[in-house]
Amino acid sequence: MSDVEEQSLSQGGESDQSSQETDQAIAFEMDHADAFELNPRPWYVFEAHLDYHVQRRLKQRHVQMIAIAGTIGTGLFLGSGRTLGGAGPLGALIAYFHVGTVAYASFCSLCEMTTWAPVLGTFPYFAERWVDPALGFAVGWNYFYGTAISTPVEINAAVILLTFWDKNVLCVFACLVNIVGVRWFGESEFAFSMIKILLLIGLLISGLIIDLRKGPEGHRIGFGYWNDPGAVARAGLVENLHTDRFIAILSVLVQAAFSFQGMELVAIAAAETESPRRNITKAMRRVLFRIITFYILGIIMVGMLVAYNDPALLQNSGTAAQSPFVIAINRAGVRVLPHIINAAIFSSAFSAGNSFVYSASRILHGLAVRGQAPRIFACCTKDGLPIYAVIVASSFSLLSFLNIYSGPERVFNWFVYLSATAGFSGWFSMNLTYIFFYRGMKEQEFDVVQNAYHNPWQPNPWQPYLAYWGCAWSAIFVLINGLTVFFGKFNVSGFFAAYINIPIFFILYFGFKYTMGTNIVHPRDGDFVTDIPTPDETEIPEDPPRNVWEHIAEFVF
Repeated sequence: MSDVEEQSLSQGGESDQSSQETDQAIAFEMDHADAFELNPRPWYVFEAHLDYHVQRRLKQRHVQMIAIAGTIGTGLFLGSGRTLGGAGPLGALIAYFHVGTVAYASFCSLCEMTTWAPVLGTFPYFAERWVDPALGFAVGWNYFYGTAISTPVEINAAVILLTFWDKNVLCVFACLVNIVGVRWFGESEFAFSMIKILLLIGLLISGLIIDLRKGPEGHRIGFGYWNDPGAVARAGLVENLHTDRFIAILSVLVQAAFSFQGMELVAIAAAETESPRRNITKAMRRVLFRIITFYILGIIMVGMLVAYNDPALLQNSGTAAQSPFVIAINRAGVRVLPHIINAAIFSSAFSAGNSFVYSASRILHGLAVRGQAPRIFACCTKDGLPIYAVIVASSFSLLSFLNIYSGPERVFNWFVYLSATAGFSGWFSMNLTYIFFYRGMKEQEFDVVQNAYHNPWQPNPWQPYLAYWGCAWSAIFVLINGLTVFFGKFNVSGFFAAYINIPIFFILYFGFKYTMGTNIVHPRDGDFVTDIPTPDETEIPEDPPRNVWEHIAEFVF
């Protein structure tokens, strides 16, 4: 094993919540006990130190609700309208279904690695450990940047939906929820996820009622909009009908993918989750339900309720009029419900932005622990909060003020392109890392079926082919991200927003590789044991349900 690889593994050990680190933190507190007693800290004082580490404070119900609805934001509620307007109902369904398969493949790969090694740093650390330290560095910084930029995306989307709200409030609250600690972050996401689930179920039911009831002309809507104006919209970029429709579907893949991004939040939180192997495995089982129920059924319902050429859907009003759900309910003559929906969607935007701040801060903290970011970001408070990483991640929300000069619609689209490309790079890295993980486990004769989570169809050959599928299509998504800028008048700003992440990623990768002299890890040299906590160290015995309500809670959470 080379010196660089040994150094990488030794740095990776710092991310483990081992008993030795706990003893060091306790010793530090005992050494400073007198100072704390003489000068007790007010609640608003955060003392950060390298001897403190993140703590496992996210409970089972937090993780399960985050998995089901944690990062569902305006990408689904508002972005679905753009997808419908760009590709039509069938085109939007194809886009959402296809991206859903890639997202599911990526999450399967990530969860299998995370339950094997539930440590700080998640997939950038896995890439560093099992593929190439340079890849871990590049994907870590790229994902931090892409996730941090997603916070102003959600804030700008909320401004589009609810223009009478002040974005200052959103920026402050997204920061405060993360600063008060991971436990309160879990509680807030639990509450917001419940609101989003109830909202989505309510929208599906109300949409079905509106679609099936007879309108003023005496007939039901049904799938009428699939016939007139049609199932697939034209992009208006080439003369050939079929080619133009195909381009239209490709052009909305980015917007569809933005709706799915952030699903990996559960794995990012593994180092702060109680019994991570058990709870992440349970969370993974619910992801397929989330994709089918919320995304697929949601986009089908939108396509049934609103025509893709509806003037209200296509206008750049910068208001809630662009939400397809609000358009349909307004047309049905329900006066109060749109306001309730707007409030719920607003809470979803805040929740998603809050989750992105959490993800970005933990990725930055993991980079610092491994020596790939300034050391100050490795500092935690006594309660396990990486305070400086949270402050830096929260500061990206201030980019939402760019819409003062360019308008919320244009800024929203810029940020969607930037964050979507970074997300595609993250999916590509997750699947590529899994391929190396799988090869290394086979080479060293580890039994992948003994892992807490493994693909449910094992030993049938679903893996590593799921990872191949996710890896290939993630790379294709990156390349076609800005497809439409090449047709008609060349859009310089659109081109840079769509493709600037590609040179940034390669500069990070080859720059680190050249500077540090890293090598690609051979499957026989991959370390799947060192500094990885055993199940006895991470898992807490699960109390069996004692009554009917606890049985229901166990089923739901």
